Amino acid sequence: MVVRSSPRFLSPLRFFLLLLFLLPAAQCGVTYDRKAIVINGQRRILISGSIHYPRSTPEMWEGLAEKAKDGGLDVIQTYVFWNGHEPSPGSYNFEGRYDLVRFIKTVQKVGLYVHLRIGPYVCAEWNFGGFPVWLKYVPGISFRTDNEPFKMAMQGFTKKIVDMMKTESLFASQGGPIILSQIENEYGPESKAFGAAGHAYLNWAAQMAVGLGTGVPWVMCKEDDAPDLVINTCNGFYCHSFTPNKPEKPTMWTEAWSGWFTEFGGTIRQRPVQDLAFAVARFIQKGGSFINYYMYHGGTNFGRTAGGPFITTSYDYDAPIDEYGLIREPKYGHLKELHRAIKLCEQALISSDPTVTSLGSLQEAHVFSSQSGGCAAFLANYDTNSFARVGVQTSQMQMRPVNAQSLMWETYDEEVASQGENSLITSTGLLEQINVTRDTSDYLWYITSLDVNPTEGFLQRGQLPVLTVRSAGHALHVFINGQLSGSTYGTREDRKLKFSGNVNLRAGTNKIALLSVAVGLPNAGMHYELWNTGVLGPVVLHGFDGGSKDLTWHQWSYQVIALVHYSFVYKPAYFDAPDGDEPLALDMSSMGKGGIWINGQSIGRYWTASAPNEYCNSCSYTGTYRSPKCQSGCGQPTQQWYHVPRSWLQPSRNLLVVFEELGGDATKISLVKRSISSVCADVSEWHPMIKNWQIESYGQPEEHHKPKVHLRCTPGQVISAIKFASYGTPLGTCGNFQQGACHSSNSNSILEKKCIGLQRCMVAISTTNFGGDPCPNVMKRVAVEAICSAVAQPMH
Repeated sequence: MVVRSSPRFLSPLRFFLLLLFLLPAAQCGVTYDRKAIVINGQRRILISGSIHYPRSTPEMWEGLAEKAKDGGLDVIQTYVFWNGHEPSPGSYNFEGRYDLVRFIKTVQKVGLYVHLRIGPYVCAEWNFGGFPVWLKYVPGISFRTDNEPFKMAMQGFTKKIVDMMKTESLFASQGGPIILSQIENEYGPESKAFGAAGHAYLNWAAQMAVGLGTGVPWVMCKEDDAPDLVINTCNGFYCHSFTPNKPEKPTMWTEAWSGWFTEFGGTIRQRPVQDLAFAVARFIQKGGSFINYYMYHGGTNFGRTAGGPFITTSYDYDAPIDEYGLIREPKYGHLKELHRAIKLCEQALISSDPTVTSLGSLQEAHVFSSQSGGCAAFLANYDTNSFARVGVQTSQMQMRPVNAQSLMWETYDEEVASQGENSLITSTGLLEQINVTRDTSDYLWYITSLDVNPTEGFLQRGQLPVLTVRSAGHALHVFINGQLSGSTYGTREDRKLKFSGNVNLRAGTNKIALLSVAVGLPNAGMHYELWNTGVLGPVVLHGFDGGSKDLTWHQWSYQVIALVHYSFVYKPAYFDAPDGDEPLALDMSSMGKGGIWINGQSIGRYWTASAPNEYCNSCSYTGTYRSPKCQSGCGQPTQQWYHVPRSWLQPSRNLLVVFEELGGDATKISLVKRSISSVCADVSEWHPMIKNWQIESYGQPEEHHKPKVHLRCTPGQVISAIKFASYGTPLGTCGNFQQGACHSSNSNSILEKKCIGLQRCMVAISTTNFGGDPCPNVMKRVAVEAICSAVAQPMH
């Protein structure tokens, strides 16, 4: 619990500081001390959230930033994605989803700061960790160590980004919103493994970054021996035990993990907001002053940006703002209330170290005081078997099929390894896949032929020989004479896969075609630039009269399937854009594996691989959280719905193209709208002990600070009915609320009057609002369930 007492009115000092804050941004400067980041000469408790600009569309950016600000954030944090910005050496892309300047200016327009994590290594479940693939072919290069070719390339890109920010006056030292930058990323394990070379590289990176003269501090996350020039910071589920490596550095948490990423064939990992909020409050209690949620909005891995490999197209991350840009409750609202409480305590928290008092074996009180007389108290309970319930809004999402015309498909089946516009490469032996594709495609054909003598014994006996293929690819499809003979798949944990199956060979010449598939390149690990992909062999046929036939060193031909060109294997359909403004998605549950394009834009990879059945269970937020703790989706496709940005659509004749590897039934693909079907809130009034505390009101009425019921439907929807409402002691949870022994008969009518017809509403919990106290001297709650419905469209 966090509370604060202080005078109700603005003192002359506070009024002066308010005026200082409103001065032109050119007055802004950023430094730090042991307590906090210092902006305009004032220490700040800063709440930040990660939103990665390529994982949404420019049309979404302002709405995401506004929701972040409304959720109590001060800062938006983003990586900078080198491979998106420099797809080939010296050829740059800063357009569309990669318009970094536009993104930062959008955040600035909303009134938030920016933490720019240049890296340029990002990890981030992003293809190749954010490095462009051409980098691995620079002569003599070795990634992320004291290697001159790598350092030269890294410095060149970092300087490119810094100079661009300076040109646009975006650093806080120039009046812009960027208050922090980051160089490198989670380098600690690599630094230890590389030894002296890693330590030399670490020092070089810090000196190089600071030498660029941004005028704002630089950080290095998960780097205990970070040089004095930069601030070392913590990443993880918990960071309350973290301390910086120098006493003059502030305590910062650059990645507070809000959930976890998802991999095809895996479960959905979720983190209860109660645990996340507890971790954040405990970090502040222990002296932390900067928290960044990773992710605050995860978004979508459009195109072929997902890396790992096997990372899904959805990067939802169980974040407070979901993949589609909708608020996720209760995570968003619960954290918003926490941020509000922290901000009420800010002056006390940044002014002093706490006085700690033991309240029992597992309980403590931490009390902070400010010179102006304000104070903040944390009453901490470390008993993992005990917990407090905090009520906020919850919401039920639905994916509703669009009432649109059926998708009319035309189907083109590729003639296996046919001669297209991509000419065949021929070589003796097997070539590594990325050496051939240069990561322009997930798909590479390995093609050879074999002559079978009509006298072979297996032909006479009617037996089928066995083909075995060893591959470092992530999936493999085997075709014999144009017919699919079998498939096999790898996992993130095992990068090697093996196919073994009977193949139907005939007398004479047989065409053997292996379609090797990558599902994103590695994004982490020692020297991952050296990891191989594709069919590396051996490739062996068993069951011939003369023994096994090793095809590894046969003459092989190679053909890249360039999916940016519409030829062969596609199934195109046209559709009109649906009305309304709800987010859209494609239901791909009838399909197998492949890729999706709408009007030439790549939605991303799809794969309906199902999660195993054995890992899901009920989720408790008591005790220590780890990513396997709260899993859902067992026995279901890991990802069924694929985000379709509305800005990619035109009013009519939208072209949908699907590349399907396995077959599937394209006629069952459907377009759906994502919206909230109902919203619930379950909020308690202030405890009687707290009523006597004075909460700083800045001149606003006491009613402003009472607990509130917040109900919010999706944009394009309004609250159409109050299904349940009770001010008193209601029972149950969202979806099955019941009246308790204490109930105000005015509850329903009050909520209907305040909320019906609105997209969102807010009702303070007070006896005044609810027409009296139904049970004096009892702490009461308001429980409500409201129905959300689409706004009726005007008739034309």
